[in-house]
Amino acid sequence: MASPAPTPRPGDQLASAADSTRVIVIRAPQQAAGPIECGGDPMIPAVRAPAPAPGPAGAAAGALIGKRYVDAADTLELLCTASGSGPLAYAGEPLTVKAPKALPASD
Repeated sequence: MASPAPTPRPGDQLASAADSTRVIVIRAPQQAAGPIECGGDPMIPAVRAPAPAPGPAGAAAGALIGKRYVDAADTLELLCTASGSGPLAYAGEPLTVKAPKALPASD
């Protein structure tokens, strides 16, 4: 198994070691508080990741493609580029889907 990714930087592409989840780091804190995890396992750089195995049919998706995920402090933001069954977490805390910005009224 490859070692976990070092401190994340914007533009880094990470992959789950356990399923097909892949993300791109959009925003990262200056000092990492812990590893970025998927399904409880640290994510690894996508270039070192093995080919993703297809998930079981009918499995609930943990990370959804095209969604942005943020931590509670809003210091880390990830864009999911390939969905998978494992939930995303940072420093042991689950990441949540970022709410879309409201568009201004056109009245």
